[in-house]
Amino acid sequence: MSDFAVIFDMDGVIVDTNPHHKIAIQQFCADHGIQLNELTFKNKIYGRTNRDWITNVFGEITVEQRDAYAREKEALFRKIYEPDIKPVKGLIEFLDLLVTNRIPRAIATSAPPENVEFIVRKTGIRKYFDIILDERNVIHGKPNPEIYIKTAKALSFPNSHCIVIEDSISGITAARKSGSKVIGITTTHTPEELSETNLVIQDFNDLTIPVLAALV
Repeated sequence: MSDFAVIFDMDGVIVDTNPHHKIAIQQFCADHGIQLNELTFKNKIYGRTNRDWITNVFGEITVEQRDAYAREKEALFRKIYEPDIKPVKGLIEFLDLLVTNRIPRAIATSAPPENVEFIVRKTGIRKYFDIILDERNVIHGKPNPEIYIKTAKALSFPNSHCIVIEDSISGITAARKSGSKVIGITTTHTPEELSETNLVIQDFNDLTIPVLAALV
């Protein structure tokens, strides 16, 4: 067994869903009378749970309204994304490499369970992950470190021996606060914007076991 584990965020890491989420959110918000700009996406939406970003954008609304908004937006996203779904370049080969080297793996995402099931089923990666945490498992969304602390515990590893792969600024902040090492992948932000990570990659072809081991 390895002396470290690898934790994957989902959106923007396993699949490059952010362009499709952006389209869905823009369409959803426009349908409800709100126009969004890029600054709002970066500061209030990317990497956050539905309950957080919807409150950030729509202000104080009832829990029932917020949850209804979340279901509506995610159904729209799945419809938009389904024809284009595919894993990020090099992911499957990287997962096979981790399995071969007996390196534990988990998914830690702010996404709702319906989206997680949709993604793992459509990409065929279910067999690689025994541990998956989603929005049901956390009270405090990213940039709070709760999800990465809980995922490390589920893996039976200290956070100092977990390597988190993230694409969003809020996710990177959460991973760093948890005490984990962080790899930033440039699906959402530029390498310069990911400067608070331990390593920046373009896709999973950039990763090898020695590169991972050197981080911990």
